[in-house]
Amino acid sequence: MEKKTRKPLNVKLFYRRTCLIIYDIISVIGASYLALLMRYSFDFSAIPQHFIDPINRFLPVNILITVAVLYVFRMYHSVWAFAGETELQNLVMSSIVSAVCYSVGIQFFRAEGQQAVPSSYYFLYVFLLISLVFVSRFSYRFFRSLKHKQQNKNNSISVMVIGAGEAANLIIKEIVNSNFSTMVIRCIIDDDPGKWGRFIQGIKVVGGRDKIIECADIFGIDEIIVAMPSISRMELSSVLDICKETSCKLRSLPGMYQLVNGEVSVSKLRDVEVEDLLGRDPIEVDLNSILGYVKDKKVLVTGGGGSIGSELCRQIATHYPAQLIIVDIYENSAYDIQQELLSKYPELSLVVLIASVRNTNRMNWIFETYKPDIVYHAAAHKHVPLMEDSPNEAVKNNVFGTWKTAQAAAMNDVKRFVMISTDKAVNPTNIMGASKRICEMIIQTFNKHYDTEFVAVRFGNVLGSNGSVIPLFKKQILAGGPVTVTHPDIIRYFMTIPEAVSLVLQAGAYAKGGEIFVLDMGKPVKILDLAKNLIRLSGYRVGEDIKIEFTGLRPGEKLYEELLMAEEGMTETANKLIHIGKPIEIDESAFFVQLKALKEASKNESNDIRPMIREIVPTYHYKKNESAERE
Repeated sequence: MEKKTRKPLNVKLFYRRTCLIIYDIISVIGASYLALLMRYSFDFSAIPQHFIDPINRFLPVNILITVAVLYVFRMYHSVWAFAGETELQNLVMSSIVSAVCYSVGIQFFRAEGQQAVPSSYYFLYVFLLISLVFVSRFSYRFFRSLKHKQQNKNNSISVMVIGAGEAANLIIKEIVNSNFSTMVIRCIIDDDPGKWGRFIQGIKVVGGRDKIIECADIFGIDEIIVAMPSISRMELSSVLDICKETSCKLRSLPGMYQLVNGEVSVSKLRDVEVEDLLGRDPIEVDLNSILGYVKDKKVLVTGGGGSIGSELCRQIATHYPAQLIIVDIYENSAYDIQQELLSKYPELSLVVLIASVRNTNRMNWIFETYKPDIVYHAAAHKHVPLMEDSPNEAVKNNVFGTWKTAQAAAMNDVKRFVMISTDKAVNPTNIMGASKRICEMIIQTFNKHYDTEFVAVRFGNVLGSNGSVIPLFKKQILAGGPVTVTHPDIIRYFMTIPEAVSLVLQAGAYAKGGEIFVLDMGKPVKILDLAKNLIRLSGYRVGEDIKIEFTGLRPGEKLYEELLMAEEGMTETANKLIHIGKPIEIDESAFFVQLKALKEASKNESNDIRPMIREIVPTYHYKKNESAERE
């Protein structure tokens, strides 16, 4: 039989507990006699000896009982540096239980016929015992706080908190009590006049949002924390519009669910992002319709490691598919999404395959082997300037990669095929947009000849995606600037990645075949305003700390993007944010002849591919000299 290994003695813990027990013994002795002295107005000579005698006789027993009760209530086990309401409740309850035992036990040590100790004595005793035990346990927090403030006096970050609700209270409490935070909260802002002049954790609520700029200057604020997780995005945008004029760094809580789950803490704070300034609430989607559409289906996502593709995989994984098949040519991004999904959804039937949509045999094998029910085709070359330099690659990957994937889907009885398109396909001025317009034409043509329901979903820019201006601006700000904007008047439609993907999923649920779904991207945003807002949100002044430079429109770039061709028309769906463009009639025989020629030209690395694309997409416009220079 193996001997049990003894745990090594924690000398520091043993020393602390011993000191607490000794202190508690002294507290019991002090409370026993001091309560009697207080009862008789500190006149020792007025205290009858028959009151003192039972206290003396019962004192050793009282000490043992009190220490035992305190031990049961974990008064020697708690980490008092972080003590809170639970520890305080245990302290009060243990003191009361000890006092009750004292009041009962002392009666057995009273001489027969002697008068009992006055009842008021016991109330004074329990009050003193609670006070003395409280001092020993909570004084450490007080002195630790003083030490913390002194240590961080010279390197502290002055903070303003906006919001005086429960979330703010929790954040303030953690910052005030933290031994590591260098934040010092100077003031609180709240629009409720009933809270003005009142205090939270000793910090004053100085006024409403009209005081933000003034107080930021008066208190020398370095950082503003927005602790209002339940307000709408429109209201948040209004508050941030004021905050960004202060040149303070902005941070906020992610959302109301953090408060509900009890996850409000300094670690949950995030930097305020540009999407917080879009001035609209997040788009909500009918999840039930998506759930019924994807549940128990085999779903394949091409380009599953990209920005849109990976988010598609995340949202599909939450809707209980029979199997999720991820196809991507880039192994690193495929690996990342694979590990993320395996960690979050261990029960998910997940297949991750490395493949190019340009490889006919590989795509045919994948479809024949896994027999998906639904396909989301997100694989594409999307970077406009890069595709202007390599137009043949855009055609090979976007046009014929889509053709081969759609062909494999049709030949293997896929129920629905959803292609991710772009607003740049409308009246395109670049190869990327023109190639995606040809993809839409392919999808609409295939839908007429196969049982598979082929549809396309068209939307604009997504915030934070690969190639988006936001990551670029952030890198430039981190490097000290300048932030580069192509043109002061350039505008774009923006949506967050989760919003766009949730609408793509719902559009797929609406599909009957042949539609081009157009997502309502809201109001267009000036890229210059986006850059200015991001500089201010980072705590810098535009033009002083970080400069903005205009570099001129890049090849193939437009000042604005359109979501819908004028001749397409538009009909609504059950979701007002999803519209359907009317299909344009195509001369199929001519279209297929043109595609065949285009395929040969791209394969042979033609220097004259733009005019061929113009023949297929009459709305495509490009500069003639640009074609000659680049090809």
